[in-house]
Amino acid sequence: MSRSQRLLSLLEILRRHRFPVPGASLAEELGITLRTLYRDIGTLREQGANIEGAAGLGFILHPGFTLPPLMFTQEELEALALGSRWVARRADDRLGLAARHALHKIAAVLPQALRDELEASTLLVGPGTKLPTGIDEPLIRTAIKAERKALVCYRDQHGQESSRTVWPFALGYFDDCRVLAVWCERRDAFRHLRLDRILAFEALPQRYPHRRQALLHDWRKQQGIAAQ
Repeated sequence: MSRSQRLLSLLEILRRHRFPVPGASLAEELGITLRTLYRDIGTLREQGANIEGAAGLGFILHPGFTLPPLMFTQEELEALALGSRWVARRADDRLGLAARHALHKIAAVLPQALRDELEASTLLVGPGTKLPTGIDEPLIRTAIKAERKALVCYRDQHGQESSRTVWPFALGYFDDCRVLAVWCERRDAFRHLRLDRILAFEALPQRYPHRRQALLHDWRKQQGIAAQ
């Protein structure tokens, strides 16, 4: 690993943690000595990184610092290209356009060699069609971001229709369907609603009483899913 890659890796590790990380843990994860770690932290501080801490106390990176230009490994670029292509082909038009724009923005600030790697990525998305839902997906995503309650008219797998007030907090994208994760006030429990079975979705002005992140955390815990 080159020194520039090591500095980027150190930044990424620090960004993942909200509390101080012991120097020994950082050095072990990077495969370097403590002396080298302290020298790298000094270098990042000289370049403007607001890293607090000291030997024996741990280190924490405060937000607001980036290290240009963007640098990626070949596999990271392939992952970006593959993910963007999947979204562009399988998601709704608005999200697909956003994926293409994001990839173009990343390519624009990459060094030429890495830009060539990105454009030459040979990982392709297989055949598939966009799934018609009849529901405005951008409206649902906006309600999730704003943490708004929603009134949903839903038809279940048995054809029974019902209306319910829900707290939408996550939207899952699968090859064969889209699934909205919600807290259902009627059931007082988490529920998963397929978008192709939602007959109507009305975002309400009221915010639900919990933060979206808290709902997601509790849902993951209940489902036995590790945080990503």
